[in-house]
Amino acid sequence: MKAGRRNQAQEGKAQFFVGEAFFRASSRTGRDLAVLAAIAYKRKHGSLRILDAMTGCGVRPLRYVLEAEADYVWANEGNVDLRSLLGANLSCGLTCDRYHITHMDANAAFFDCYQRQDFYDLIDIDSFGGPMPYLSTALWAVKLGGLLYLTSTDGRATSGHAPEKSVQTYGATARSHPAIHEQGLRLLIGAVAQQAAAKGLAAYPVFSFYQGEVNRVMVRVTRRSAETAGPKAGPKAADRSGSQFESHYGFLAYCHHCGHFQTVLWKKLGRVVCPCAAADAPVVSGPMWLGPLHDSETLTNMQHIMIEHHAQQPSDSGVHCQELLAMMQAEATMPPYHYTLAEIGRRGKMDIPPRQSLIEKLQQQGFQATRTHLSAQAIKTNAPIARCIQLAQQLS
Repeated sequence: MKAGRRNQAQEGKAQFFVGEAFFRASSRTGRDLAVLAAIAYKRKHGSLRILDAMTGCGVRPLRYVLEAEADYVWANEGNVDLRSLLGANLSCGLTCDRYHITHMDANAAFFDCYQRQDFYDLIDIDSFGGPMPYLSTALWAVKLGGLLYLTSTDGRATSGHAPEKSVQTYGATARSHPAIHEQGLRLLIGAVAQQAAAKGLAAYPVFSFYQGEVNRVMVRVTRRSAETAGPKAGPKAADRSGSQFESHYGFLAYCHHCGHFQTVLWKKLGRVVCPCAAADAPVVSGPMWLGPLHDSETLTNMQHIMIEHHAQQPSDSGVHCQELLAMMQAEATMPPYHYTLAEIGRRGKMDIPPRQSLIEKLQQQGFQATRTHLSAQAIKTNAPIARCIQLAQQLS
């Protein structure tokens, strides 16, 4: 611990030592969002039990208890060398009845939950690479109606630069195009939704967050029928829920000739053509999640909580989080792609158009348009790219 004491840190209400554990201070926003979602869950359900499967130095368990008022956190860390560091951090900030520490493989922890029928309200998997080796077993450990928080850093697989790896990891093809940051999130959500459907469950995004090659997705896991008609829903409701899954789980096509995006469902997969009638067929990525990136109701609750906290203790991180949540709210139900300003400028043979002016121009024309947290130099809109180029040229 002596070496660790040279790396003392504070985040939110948590004070801790980093020591030899991996800790990325720049990932704070992802942890801020998780805490806000946990607070919203606790307020709605009255209790909150969390399993942090790869806890590292323990910053997440500390924040979940101190800020989200979690009733109990199971802190699991596979690296037994972090035992003394993790124990010291949690014992200094929490009472012994609020946490439990283990050092085992995450899959073993999930199986243990299932065998004991001990299910958790929120399971946090902050893994290196991707969470796919743990996804199927994590679904056995999360409570119905509970939350699953996943992290993926395998941007090469989701960006189209290693298509064979994307097939191996996600069971999907990833092709390169201007909206690859969003594609990474949607491939991850799609993988969760498919794995859940195989177990007779449904998984829908609470929020999705991209930051510097790191994808973070929180989903709510329920029975498939519960999404349409509540817990007493019968076979017909389950069929409707299945159709809902199919309508959100499909493919994204991109035309390199004109820049047009289009969604493609399974039944039309063999008939993908672009309206521009280019000789080369559009490239197709997927299957992936094509539905909303975020749940608007939960985002609203998170925004109210953030405003309350910021009023009590103003901070730069609080201001940033409020701005981020506002952007996420605006982009929640937009089409499953975005246009970069560089692409619009290149195709229109002009300088990069001013983002806000283009958004306002699109809105004046009756289109939906907004900023996106996925890129400071991009917009999300339901307008075709040809219309975006035309309006950008008018601005130019």
